[in-house]
Amino acid sequence: MSVATYHLYHHPLNPASRRVRLALAEKNVACALILEKPWEPSATLQALNPAGDLPVLVIEQDSEKLVLADGQAICEYLEETHAGSLLGKTPAERAEARRLIGWFDHKMRAEVTDLLVGEKALKRLCGKGEPDSAIIRAGCANIHGHLKYLGWLTERRNWLAGENLTLADLAAGSHLSILDYLGDVPWDAAPLAKEWYARLKSRPAFRSILGDHIPGFPPPRHYADLDF
Repeated sequence: MSVATYHLYHHPLNPASRRVRLALAEKNVACALILEKPWEPSATLQALNPAGDLPVLVIEQDSEKLVLADGQAICEYLEETHAGSLLGKTPAERAEARRLIGWFDHKMRAEVTDLLVGEKALKRLCGKGEPDSAIIRAGCANIHGHLKYLGWLTERRNWLAGENLTLADLAAGSHLSILDYLGDVPWDAAPLAKEWYARLKSRPAFRSILGDHIPGFPPPRHYADLDF
């Protein structure tokens, strides 16, 4: 039987894409990255996923091809097919990890990520005019509550959902790494969240993420600095 090959259709400003990249790296699965523009999906991407959404993971082996879409669905597939648990060891831990994934994928994305990334980066990349300063101010204000919640969690647990690293940490790290790339995380105002993120980004799985470079958007100096 031949070795399976993995191809991930992604964009570095898409949090779900980053989470899948981190999950693949944590499970030591080699994967080729194919850059897509979520605002202008290619015919190939639309053929793979009619919704045109990212990420999409394509696994090919022995003339068979499996196409997986939706970041969490992909991560759950990897959890079931590769060694190394990223969802917790007990039903309670897995439920808490999934709850927090939902928090970051829905609440934080709506209140922070979509506002800041959408206005400061995607508008420019899409050629949709100048950013709305009121929306940017709202995102900058909202991020403080999420950082405070991260700090509250890490005061009580080793990682966000419990004693072990889970997809909840990767979900939060995916959003924050994008925001940090844009220089929008007030780390000095959130020392507990900063300590947790420093541990997360020092993991080998984060190396590819820290090597991202988006033309026209240079990251701040501390972005790839493991000690900030």
